[in-house]
Amino acid sequence: MLSETKIAVLMGGPGSERQVSLASGKAVLNALLSIGLDAVPVDVTGTEIHLPEGTGLCFNVIHGTFGEDGQLQEILDTKGVPYTGARAKSSRIAFDKNLAKQAFLTAGVPTPKSEIIDCTNGPARPSFPAPFVVKPPREGSSVGIEIVKTQAEAETAIAKASIHSKDLLIEEFISGPELTVPVIDGKAYPIIHIISPEGVYDMATKYPWLSGKATGSQYICPADLDLETTMAVQAAAVAAHKSLGLEVYSRVDLMLDDDNRPYVLEANTIPGMTETSLLPKSAAAAGLSFPDLCKLIAELSLAR
Repeated sequence: MLSETKIAVLMGGPGSERQVSLASGKAVLNALLSIGLDAVPVDVTGTEIHLPEGTGLCFNVIHGTFGEDGQLQEILDTKGVPYTGARAKSSRIAFDKNLAKQAFLTAGVPTPKSEIIDCTNGPARPSFPAPFVVKPPREGSSVGIEIVKTQAEAETAIAKASIHSKDLLIEEFISGPELTVPVIDGKAYPIIHIISPEGVYDMATKYPWLSGKATGSQYICPADLDLETTMAVQAAAVAAHKSLGLEVYSRVDLMLDDDNRPYVLEANTIPGMTETSLLPKSAAAAGLSFPDLCKLIAELSLAR
């Protein structure tokens, strides 16, 4: 039973999203404590995990590298300690945008046209023209993503992105609204419409408190969409979640085209978990408080 389980809240991590993860971890810790659960913080600074004695469940809120790419999950599997969220294999596939794209295509999930280019010997070019998006395949929180609006911008953008990875995903640019949909236990939650002040949803607009910006993105939840579009978006999110074999929960990012057709970009297996993050916003719109959301994730994971 969860009430008799010591929960280690894993936060921080060695990756570029450490500060965001610490904020998520503190919020989850306080939420679990507020409903009387036995939770303790564990600040992970490297790639070794030292758990408190008697730990019965790890609540993983380490975003990005190490926490979200299957490495941490493999370590905990070896230790025989249960943890929240996706398992090692599905985490690895979802985190790698190239592998996830192939899974989407195989399952018939609507997703933007794309190709992988090899920049081992310098910046390469995709076969289709701008506008397109350049994505390092194994980074989180939009790290290294470049939007190319004209062919003249292509070489510089690809060179910048190739600092993070040599096998870049080039994806057709979809100009419509940006949406995100949590999927918990196979069920789609209310859709969130993301409105970025600069038209680009990146680290600076996601987390203005990290970059010193006065304002960040705005969010509308539930998104103002007609019933048909709402159902299509939520169905695409659930299909993406299932195509990756994800367990327990995820948050699926999508775009709408000019005809209101959804296109899946990616699924986040360790999404932000502060009280103002997107997953908690959607859960709140569905009547689920932040402490109850954390409890539900923990219960589903422990039952698995």
